[in-house]
Amino acid sequence: MANEKDQTLTSQVFNLADMVDYQDGSVVSRTVIDKDTGTVTLFAFAQGEGLSEHTAPFDALVCLLEGKAEITISGKPFTLQGGEMIIMPANEPHALKAVEKYKMALVMIRS
Repeated sequence: MANEKDQTLTSQVFNLADMVDYQDGSVVSRTVIDKDTGTVTLFAFAQGEGLSEHTAPFDALVCLLEGKAEITISGKPFTLQGGEMIIMPANEPHALKAVEKYKMALVMIRS
């Protein structure tokens, strides 16, 4: 059963990039979907901000909405720009850094 938060976003049209705002010196996140089977989370990274190396137990799809990011997976850096995406494999170390401020959608499917 969907919770009240989910119901406020269903059956509506949204621009993903407009759903999360930048904050100087910060990483801002907003959960769009949070289910037992997976999540969709939006992030806005101020320039120079990032997430240090970590792992996740599930594959994660990163879709850059705007800006420019460096995403490192198992020590290999990838530079992404708005409109591009990459899949971070389960249990592989990864890190994210804002080359310039950027927004992204993170889709994690649990299986």
